[in-house]
Amino acid sequence: MNVDHWIGGERVPSAERFEDHSPIDGSVLAHVARGGIDEAALAVRAAADAFPAWARTSREERARLLHAIADGVERRTRELAMVETTDNGALLRSHLRGVMPRVAHNFRFFADWLLGLGRDDFDTRGHANHVSWDPAGVAVLITPWNAPLMLATWKIAPALAAGNTVVLKPAEWSPLTASLLADITAEAGLPDGVFNVVQGYGAEVGPSLTGHPGVRRISFTGSVATARTIAASAAPNLTPLSLELGGKSPLLVFADSDLDLAADLAVEQYDNAGQVCLAAVRLLVEESVAADFQERFLARASALRQGDPRDPDTDLGPQIHPRQFDKIDAFVRRAVAEGASPVLGGGPNRDLGGLYYQPTLLTGTKPGSEILTEEVFGPVLTLQTFADEEEAVAMANSTDYGLAATLVTGSPARAERVSACLVAGTVWVNCFFVRDLRAPFGGARRSGVGREGGDWSFDFYCDVKNTVSAPWAR
Repeated sequence: MNVDHWIGGERVPSAERFEDHSPIDGSVLAHVARGGIDEAALAVRAAADAFPAWARTSREERARLLHAIADGVERRTRELAMVETTDNGALLRSHLRGVMPRVAHNFRFFADWLLGLGRDDFDTRGHANHVSWDPAGVAVLITPWNAPLMLATWKIAPALAAGNTVVLKPAEWSPLTASLLADITAEAGLPDGVFNVVQGYGAEVGPSLTGHPGVRRISFTGSVATARTIAASAAPNLTPLSLELGGKSPLLVFADSDLDLAADLAVEQYDNAGQVCLAAVRLLVEESVAADFQERFLARASALRQGDPRDPDTDLGPQIHPRQFDKIDAFVRRAVAEGASPVLGGGPNRDLGGLYYQPTLLTGTKPGSEILTEEVFGPVLTLQTFADEEEAVAMANSTDYGLAATLVTGSPARAERVSACLVAGTVWVNCFFVRDLRAPFGGARRSGVGREGGDWSFDFYCDVKNTVSAPWAR
């Protein structure tokens, strides 16, 4: 596959390249074009040049092209799934069954939503108000490595549907499916310059994109530290930002809950080797059922199979990168040094070697400790107990994050009370990761700024205009 940049409808090489390694076995997958100031400027210029014609393109034609892109994704589902699994270590079966179909759905959803976008006109003292969504311009989208294509298309699809042109900067640890998507957009007939891909290290190419005066929107998913850098870069131009920054989400288990369901949901938090921003990594369990819950959880978690993510029987693959692996291990070692006890896992999987880290559960953690307040982004859960509903809510809200929360209870009244008190952009009750693109998605506190999904996406990617007209003389 071609791993040069995709700018203005053609492949653009760079003088320098970087190695992309597979987390499965460390093999070199590609030598990827390494962008910088020049490539960033070229991509923004290409997107800006393409913008006027794309902004004038009818809603119907934009929707048709987005559906054509979805068709291309579906035709190449297996290829995309295999490339992404090899590139970031997530389960192949998950990519085939859920992730890549969701990629296609992202394009179809926003294509269809565009055609229905609108609000009824309303009257103000005989004057007609009409709300419209004007394309904003060039959108820079910076996406993470844990679900590269799916998370990128959450942004790409609404940005294109809104009439913006796009410059995508994929994560350097998992850049390959972005290159394949560029090919798919070209095959679908997307005009040159409407979609562009610039690869490279964030520190080298990122500021040239986020600080460019020709950029009208920036959307980023990733760490709080990087978001601060992006915000500082965008500030001189007052470029609007959408930020989704991860979390430290709780899973609350009350004594009246179905404990088998609660244990199943808790084990599900190891999905993608714990590299999921929404994961409920803090298990908060009512004291009276804590021992019973832990027994059920350990029985299920101990049965998880770790290994090559291309094997259909594998439940957990590797961590994405040696740097991330070492970060996870350091978190666990510090927690243990502070008195936490690993009742499951607790370190690297010595049998497999490489970047495979055991699914881990820690108990005996100290309130306010690092392992309870900072995002680990790995297969590491903690278990704490609470005495009553009030304490449960206080513990759930005891971090600076607020992306999501999961609640397990047999009481509808309790579910309503507790959900209302939780600081979170999404609350799941007796379920997990049920995601509808019609719903708002985003976080509170350090978990981000803004919302994605449905009208919320168009509100961000557009300049929303209200036209007020006086009555016409008859």
